[in-house]
Amino acid sequence: MEKKTEEEIYKNNPELQKYIKEYLVTEYNSSKNSRDSYRYDLINFARFFDKNISCLKKEEIQEYLRKNTQKAKTKAHHLTSINNFYKYLIDQGIITVNPCESIKMPKLEKKLPVYLTEEEVDKLLNMKASNAYELRNKAMVEILYASGIRISELCNLTMSNLYLDDDMIKVMGKGSKERIVPIYEEAKKSLIAYLNYGRGSLLKAKDSEYVFISSRQTKITRQAFFKFLKQLCKDNGIKKNVSPHILRHSFATHLLNHGADLRIVQELLGHSDIATTQIYTHLTNEKLEAEYDKHSLMNNNKKKKNQ
Repeated sequence: MEKKTEEEIYKNNPELQKYIKEYLVTEYNSSKNSRDSYRYDLINFARFFDKNISCLKKEEIQEYLRKNTQKAKTKAHHLTSINNFYKYLIDQGIITVNPCESIKMPKLEKKLPVYLTEEEVDKLLNMKASNAYELRNKAMVEILYASGIRISELCNLTMSNLYLDDDMIKVMGKGSKERIVPIYEEAKKSLIAYLNYGRGSLLKAKDSEYVFISSRQTKITRQAFFKFLKQLCKDNGIKKNVSPHILRHSFATHLLNHGADLRIVQELLGHSDIATTQIYTHLTNEKLEAEYDKHSLMNNNKKKKNQ
């Protein structure tokens, strides 16, 4: 049996079409990646049934989740997408009861983010920069660590959003929320070196609003930077599971380790909810515990020597 196309699904589900094509775009405060993710979940959900999904019962949704999601994280994501759709139907007066309301969200194991030590970050920041690509890559690493911005925010950074006289950059975050982020002197120097001696060479007389340029004279992609960062970590003997996000985690962790206020870190990271930022306090608590254990062990060894 052939899968129903998206247009066929919309034909049977006009409410779903309006939700995906209009509401998610104009009303719901989400990024394009989030909207695409919700759309993917909901299209697959609707494809499972031979009727308008606005009329489904709790048991039918549970059957779908049981048959189509194995991992707790996947189930939680799908359930969130489906639940938000039914909340929309209630707001529109199309249904009166949300069938997802009494479906329990699976418990997810909270994983602490991987981060680099300050010594490991120093190794990355000491990379050489003698050509246009190296100047670009060094500036990107410096700014990611100096500001804690997301890799998508860095790739989308435009020339008009650089305020280097004030040591600031403006980024567009999730949900199209703008924020001003400070950068330290070394990051600013690396960025200026790239702008003066690298960017023009990469553009090859072409023009672009984006700061960081690829070999194709377009803005650099997240995937391209991920590949470079992975190799950079490997070259420096760093065996952790790295991604561009690891520099964001490192930025937040190191700030808190040095006594920064959690609310300030929340603002710098662009988190709408401080609960998202609080995960980093677990990392700093771990460090304190490790230091305490180390100190206790040293004291015990001294006592033994003195006995």
